[in-house]
Amino acid sequence: MTAPTSLTYRDAGVDIDAGDALVERIKPAAKRTMRPEVLAGIGGFGALFEISKKFKEPVLVSGTDGVGTKLKLAFHWNRHDTVGQDLVAMSVNDILVQGAEPLFFLDYFACGRLDVNTAATVVEGIAKGCELSGCALIGGETAEMPSMYPDGEYDLAGFAVGAVEKSRIIDGKSIKPGDVVLGLASSGAHSNGYSLIRKIIERAEPAADARIGGLPLRDVVMAPTRIYVKSLLALMEKVAVKGMAHITGGGLTENIPRVLADNLTALVDKNAWPLPPLFQWLQKEGNVADAEMHRVFNCGIGMVVILAEADVAQATELLTQSGETVFRIGRIAARGEGQAQTIVA
Repeated sequence: MTAPTSLTYRDAGVDIDAGDALVERIKPAAKRTMRPEVLAGIGGFGALFEISKKFKEPVLVSGTDGVGTKLKLAFHWNRHDTVGQDLVAMSVNDILVQGAEPLFFLDYFACGRLDVNTAATVVEGIAKGCELSGCALIGGETAEMPSMYPDGEYDLAGFAVGAVEKSRIIDGKSIKPGDVVLGLASSGAHSNGYSLIRKIIERAEPAADARIGGLPLRDVVMAPTRIYVKSLLALMEKVAVKGMAHITGGGLTENIPRVLADNLTALVDKNAWPLPPLFQWLQKEGNVADAEMHRVFNCGIGMVVILAEADVAQATELLTQSGETVFRIGRIAARGEGQAQTIVA
């Protein structure tokens, strides 16, 4: 009787050598993101990070997120160089709004069959996002799971940890009527609303060389999420920021209320900033109502900063010097009975 063929993990669809090759490819990218507090990073069973002694009463702030169905367009258009920055941005911008400085980031990359070149391109984007936010890419996980994902597809998740001095946590409690709402320009749709974007693209059937605002449509749609960390951390050193809102899923109308007390509302003037060409195109081709646009997309405002009227001029100057495009988009008012907490009109 012939002995059965000896099976290997590769026969089952998992290539350990490819995984090892990926780790070697991404080590230089991760090295560029290192901070002095990193005691042990990629390669061990766990990463070690020492809390800086500059914090007297450090409070850790954590956030986790993914990239959503923007990945579907990355697969369809073979565009993998920006989604890594998207992944980092969604978490670091979230923890930033509570005043936290991002310290380190971990990623999870899962696929059916590991393509080293694609995975390395994604991780290069993750490293770029970490560099832009000043946090260390300290570790992660690459999971090759045959039959779990279609060929050429993968999923991403990320996890960021930051720290803020306990006395400097930004919780919105000091916001009051008369305070000003500033909006910082987004770089595009960021990583939200892509199920609707894909539906609109499917309906519009744009040509492969279609352009929006003079740029290739695919470049505009896949533009990476803007990271606001360094400019806002610098602002917080000099100006008393009362509240911030990262404009993600839920748009302006559902994210600003997350930093407001129940008795307050934000009155936002939709004419205070120009609607970028991407959102004009999406609204036209999808025949999307204004209210739906403001509930799904950031519509050109990726971050909101709330502060006292007396601090507006200085904050605007500092943010502009940091490279942000700043708009005065509204004000805080007392909330009337039955009134929404954010009114965009």
